[in-house]
Amino acid sequence: MTTRPLPAVASLADDLPTWLPAQRWFAAKGRDIDSAQVERAALLWEGAEPGAPSLLHALVDADGERYQLLLGVVDEVPDHLRGALVGQLEDGLHAYDATHDAELMGGLLDLFATHSTAGGVDWLPEPGVRIQTGLRARPIGVEQSNTSIVFGDHYILKVYRRPVLGESRDVELHRALAGAGSTRVAAPVAVMRTDDTVLGFAQRFLGDAAEGWATATASVRDLLAEADLHAGEVGGDFAGEARRLGAAVAAVHADLATALGTEPVGPAEMAAGADAMHARLDAVLREVPALAEHEPVLRAAFDAVRGLPGTTVQQVHGDLHLGQVLRTTTGWVLIDFEGEPDAPPAERDRAKSPLRDVAGMLRSFDYAALHLLAGGEPDNQRLTRAAEWAERNRSAFCDGYAEVGADPRADAVLLRAFELDKAVYEVGYEHRNRPDWVPIPLAAITRVTARR
Repeated sequence: MTTRPLPAVASLADDLPTWLPAQRWFAAKGRDIDSAQVERAALLWEGAEPGAPSLLHALVDADGERYQLLLGVVDEVPDHLRGALVGQLEDGLHAYDATHDAELMGGLLDLFATHSTAGGVDWLPEPGVRIQTGLRARPIGVEQSNTSIVFGDHYILKVYRRPVLGESRDVELHRALAGAGSTRVAAPVAVMRTDDTVLGFAQRFLGDAAEGWATATASVRDLLAEADLHAGEVGGDFAGEARRLGAAVAAVHADLATALGTEPVGPAEMAAGADAMHARLDAVLREVPALAEHEPVLRAAFDAVRGLPGTTVQQVHGDLHLGQVLRTTTGWVLIDFEGEPDAPPAERDRAKSPLRDVAGMLRSFDYAALHLLAGGEPDNQRLTRAAEWAERNRSAFCDGYAEVGADPRADAVLLRAFELDKAVYEVGYEHRNRPDWVPIPLAAITRVTARR
């Protein structure tokens, strides 16, 4: 192993402004990069044979955003990796995204197993964990903000594409839950980090798991394929799973409260939270005029929070939806505790009401039910049945949550405000990214504001 720098990588500055925006984990979708500089680069290892690729670790600054790259460096990129090409170096070598290279990624386990400091990075197994090497590596292609590599059926390593200074919320909350004996998260295995930044996080791989979004949307397809059955009459009814999921989320909240504590907040904090919801509404109204018809009711819902005496806050998931849960043979597991990707680190770390997570999952049931119908010709019968599916599963989720924790519906004013605040955020997001989907959160606002 060597930490000898590779100065020629600086020449990638010419290619990165084109390559970075094309990656699914690039933060500023639709925005051009004015400049990109290689902030730090070091070899993790050199090719053992002539023509074999070397592996490079790099941190890149792109218009003030920091990105992490693992790069294969080789004379000629193999045909099966040409789609991962990043650019050409001054010395005639080529660099490609090494997370697509199974052989190079497999070697990362050796770094963890030996507690290496290759590339100026500390490769640190969790206490008591012995890393098995020689496992086949493969990337997972469904993530948006990070890149994960699976090793055999043992481990999954999440490479943080936008690492931030300081400790990782994702790592710390997983450690806290594992320490509390939670069965609702995958066990931590190892971290890769520098002195001031966590760069990656490995956990046990749950090979028997199915993603919550895929499972829920399969149920919706089953329903819509039937001509006249209700959601509870279809073989793929999801309500039982939704109930078990609610109980799992409540259990995670309880374990986080035990491990990291809770704190009360009073009227001043409630008023500040209402102000933040109003500010988000102000911003989205400027983008989406169609939201204006709902403004009075939204304002009233947010103002109602000012009248609450207070609540209890704690560490929560922070970005909970059906894509952040896995159904294993033994139950539901929560993943990715980084928090809202677009929020600043200080906001992600802030303690929040557990109802924020509940509201996020309730909104996700709406998306699962209605996304298949977005952008098509209106079909009132199918829309009604999809809405029935969403309401059935939203109710089942709350029932399950109430079996372990307090019934979230008992805090109706706060839950309603959080749901509407989330829907307002979604209106802005969909307007910018998927205009055909804007009716989904708008319909939710209509439904929630219709309740009294």
